[in-house]
Amino acid sequence: MHYNLLLAFAMSGGGGEDAGLLGVNIGLAFWTVLTFLLLLLILGKFAWKPILKALDERETNIKSSLEAAERAKEETRKLTDENQKILAQAMEEANKLREESRSQAESIKNDILAEAKKKSDEMLASATHEIEVKKQEALSEIKNQIADISIDIASKILKANVDKEKNKTLIESGLNEIGKN
Repeated sequence: MHYNLLLAFAMSGGGGEDAGLLGVNIGLAFWTVLTFLLLLLILGKFAWKPILKALDERETNIKSSLEAAERAKEETRKLTDENQKILAQAMEEANKLREESRSQAESIKNDILAEAKKKSDEMLASATHEIEVKKQEALSEIKNQIADISIDIASKILKANVDKEKNKTLIESGLNEIGKN
């Protein structure tokens, strides 16, 4: 472009007319406008379309990249929300299972305690009954022994037919015998 301007300046400079510093040199203006229009035509024909096409492609690429980034951001947000929901559900399920396990353990513990109390009560009742039976047997045995000893004492008293002192001695010896048994 500078070359064309210099060429136009050189061609117009030989006319002999001096327009001065503020004057307009028609030849120079003509060649400048002609060079500018020619350059504009060449650029319009060969450069503007590829430049505009490249700019349009770049704009399209930037828009599609921004849209893809926005979609990825939205997808990430959705996945994060979904993960949070899944985590919350898992925590809720874990708490539910823990509570069910605790409830089952409490139920099993109560069943075991009830069974142990039942067996303990049965054993206590059985032992109490057995003690009562043994007590009755012992009392019956004692009564029988007392009766036997009383009969022995009475028969000894009758056989001995002795005085009061002798009776007292026989009764005391019979009572001592009862105390030993």
